[in-house]
Amino acid sequence: MANPDVLAGSEGPLYAARKGVYPKKVDGTFRRLKWVIMAVTLAIYYGTPWIRWDRGPYAPDQAVLVDLANRRFYMFQIEIWPHEFYYVAGLLIMAGIGLFLVTSAVGRAWCGYACPQTVWTDLFQHVDRLVDGDRNAQIRLANGPWTAEKIARRAAKYAIYLAIAFWTGGAWIMYFADAPTLTRDFWAGDAAFIAYGTVAALTATTFVLGGFMREQVCIYMCPWPRIQTAMMDEKSLLVTYKDWRGEPRGSLKKALAHPGSVGDCVDCNQCVAVCPTGIDIREGPQIGCITCALCIDACDTVMAQVGRPRGLIDYCALDDVAVEKAGGTAPPVLKTLLRPRLMVYLGIWSAIGAAMLFSLGERTRLDLAVQHERSPLFVQLSDGMIRNNYTLKLRNMETRPRKVAITVSGLPGAQLWTENGSREKASQRVLMTISPDSVTRVRLFVAAPSEGPARQDFTIATIGRDGDPRGDEDTIQFDRPEAQ
Repeated sequence: MANPDVLAGSEGPLYAARKGVYPKKVDGTFRRLKWVIMAVTLAIYYGTPWIRWDRGPYAPDQAVLVDLANRRFYMFQIEIWPHEFYYVAGLLIMAGIGLFLVTSAVGRAWCGYACPQTVWTDLFQHVDRLVDGDRNAQIRLANGPWTAEKIARRAAKYAIYLAIAFWTGGAWIMYFADAPTLTRDFWAGDAAFIAYGTVAALTATTFVLGGFMREQVCIYMCPWPRIQTAMMDEKSLLVTYKDWRGEPRGSLKKALAHPGSVGDCVDCNQCVAVCPTGIDIREGPQIGCITCALCIDACDTVMAQVGRPRGLIDYCALDDVAVEKAGGTAPPVLKTLLRPRLMVYLGIWSAIGAAMLFSLGERTRLDLAVQHERSPLFVQLSDGMIRNNYTLKLRNMETRPRKVAITVSGLPGAQLWTENGSREKASQRVLMTISPDSVTRVRLFVAAPSEGPARQDFTIATIGRDGDPRGDEDTIQFDRPEAQ
């Protein structure tokens, strides 16, 4: 019987067991850059919910808050209401175009530096070194028998994993409620069930994905490596092994004994040892490369030790590869980056950002919606005037009470009053105060002379009377009886 694990005509099984990856500690420009980005991103994630922002007595003081209960999104001075979700859509579009821009410029740099999977995996790998030692010590421990020392080290390491994972899940829920209050409720057992469930789910996923699956997420689970190929071109900067300079490989001893017979690569495998996904960059571009450039740091260190020029592994575009192979000099990196395609991406990204900023600055925080009451359609008053009834929804999107005037235009001789007023006190405008950060319903009565068309369009408007005259208006219909 044929082996079901082998495809017909193939040379290998459908499934291969994971080989452990134990990245070696390395120092260099790109490793230090990863340290900085990891520290900044983790500080933002864990610390942002605890930042306070004074919005006055009528709004929460958490700087960034997704208030699902009240359907609000706060980000420092910006407050987004449900009907303004297009701002969130705009941010998502900017994020997508930003990914296109970064990928077209420097390949999978997002994956190598700022992707959450990369950041938490990097953090967990530092825990590995802290508890088990560097690469060789980790390999010896993994391959060794289960001694008391190994059990103790595994228990300590997994406990640290679990603490980080729990902290990660706990930080996430802080974005959806007041952080100090939720923390007290959480530990007192008074938080909502969804809070405990969310923390448990995120703790488990962080523990498994960051602690154990690691590079498998990047290679097998994430769709981005497969999408990115459509965004890169011959001018995209990629981590590249310059085989025309490094091949044939040979040790330093062989190079000294036979000058000119071997390339610059001394076959030390340091580029493989430091790679967080365990690939060999010398085999060429591959899906496992996340463009973290740690292999560049490792190779530059070796080249410095053996007295050869750096850059055997370096960021290089395919067009530049052809130039250097022919013996030419590649153009400066800045010139490669300042090309039309990237400028178009940058222009679109900047235009969307500028439009959103302009819209945020110009938007009115007083919104009006008017509904004509249909039963009855109109009422004829004792003095012969015709009354129509309307329901107004006044949305005050500021964190302070607003004094407003309700007026009408396009309806000559109209008089207004609300259900809290009276016909005797009717006038051409109604003054009122709207509660902060809320929607106020007002029943408005409009009376107008009986002379006129049976259906007449007019405008109801709200005008601010507290220093900001901006408001809103809505065009609605006024009904009269048909002329006999």
